[in-house]
Amino acid sequence: MGDRMTAETPRPIDPSYEPRGGDRDLTHRDADWSGLDIVVMGLGVSGYAAADALLERGAKVTVLSTDASPTVQERAKILDILGARVLFGAEHQQQVPAGTELVVTSPGVRPDHPFMLSAAAAGVPVWGEVELAWRMRPRTGAAPWLTITGTNGKTTAVTMLEQILRSAGLRATAAGNVGLPILEAVLHPEPYEVLAVELSTFQLHWSRSLSPYASCLLNVAPDHIDWHGSFEEYRRQKGRVYEQTQVACIYNVDDPTTEQLLEDADVVEGCRAVGFTLGLPHPSMLGLVDDVLADRAFVDDRTHQAAELCQLKDLGQDGFAPAPHYVQDALAAAALARAFGVRPLAVRDGLRAYHPQPHRTATVIEVDGVRYVDDSKATNPPAAQAAMGAFDSIVWIAGGQLKGADVDELVAANHAKLRGAVLIGVDRAQIAQAIARHAPDVPVVVLDETDTGVMDHAVRRAAAMAAPGDVVLLSPAAASLDMYASYGARGDAFAAAARALASTD
Repeated sequence: MGDRMTAETPRPIDPSYEPRGGDRDLTHRDADWSGLDIVVMGLGVSGYAAADALLERGAKVTVLSTDASPTVQERAKILDILGARVLFGAEHQQQVPAGTELVVTSPGVRPDHPFMLSAAAAGVPVWGEVELAWRMRPRTGAAPWLTITGTNGKTTAVTMLEQILRSAGLRATAAGNVGLPILEAVLHPEPYEVLAVELSTFQLHWSRSLSPYASCLLNVAPDHIDWHGSFEEYRRQKGRVYEQTQVACIYNVDDPTTEQLLEDADVVEGCRAVGFTLGLPHPSMLGLVDDVLADRAFVDDRTHQAAELCQLKDLGQDGFAPAPHYVQDALAAAALARAFGVRPLAVRDGLRAYHPQPHRTATVIEVDGVRYVDDSKATNPPAAQAAMGAFDSIVWIAGGQLKGADVDELVAANHAKLRGAVLIGVDRAQIAQAIARHAPDVPVVVLDETDTGVMDHAVRRAAAMAAPGDVVLLSPAAASLDMYASYGARGDAFAAAARALASTD
């Protein structure tokens, strides 16, 4: 691998974010954590890892959980043996106990939760598990973090980046909101050389002292408004991925919001702004030159040179051309890898070897000239827009929990492509109303069934609307938990129903 730029890691910039009652330098795992009175909110995988790491370093740990499932009970028994105090029930999550010096929370806990409000009123800092992981790195030789966030595409981009780094011969892993819990990655007994870290807005909200080697914001569109309270706050939290970045901030030229948030960020002096685009790249950008992914940012002469990273055909899956948003994810991953010094050949090899994550515009089967595509991961309208933009003639299966999102813009943008729609889930009526307003000639089937078996019916009704050349697209624009255990379970149900069509054809 080529030479890499280096930068000093800044110290935490927010003194109010340090535990109460002391002046300890809690910026690395070998600091003096002993005796600190810490409450850990949540006993999921990340909460368990946090409690275990803190106990090992002598902290006084209380764990709070509303989940009392058998798996959680087993974790509680282990932590009890190690010296933690574990309390179950919402009644323990109303007021921060006297003497608490720090709260470590699971990322999904909202800022307006009574316990969080109590901590704020008492002046007790709250860290997320990502913040704790950052502070649990070794004092010297810590693996650099390459961080990615975005409304959509971040899991694809971060796992692409992981594959590229491994193709370069680096010991690397994807962690954070995907892959290994970030604390496990940081404390792994065989240290990683670099971490590809996916961050959600929930995780960014509860983090303050992160200083990634390079960072990337893929895109920003309204999502999780119910959690953040407003789109402006959600947007602001997305932009925090850039804070204190050391070497390169990667932004999406085709999404001006990402560049604006980068301009607003406080980064390390000398940090570069690097764009990626589906158009021709200017100097300090990555983009497309005909059918080639080209780098004009990490070359010796940005004005006159470009490095070929791979061809579009290297990204194709199942014999189909890659969707535009998939190409954007590849460019973003490549930019982060190149910022870390990975050579172009390793970028190409990594992207060629990459296998997409399930339920992301995945072709399931083609029956009678109709292609069935599982995009169940599209849990918001912007994600559905990315998938719908890749096809010309669509029979759309949509619906679920819209989480306060508006689908009018999505329907209006794609009305000419819609050959029909089958709507399911708790917010199906809202989507039906949007279609009536913006695509009144499109035939719509609304299914009122509320059990998971509805997908068989939905696929059959969609198949009846489709003609050769059409795509039956499950891209719900909504979350799945009104009927399914996960978006994965929803996608699996779609795939099974689509394959069943072939067996009965």
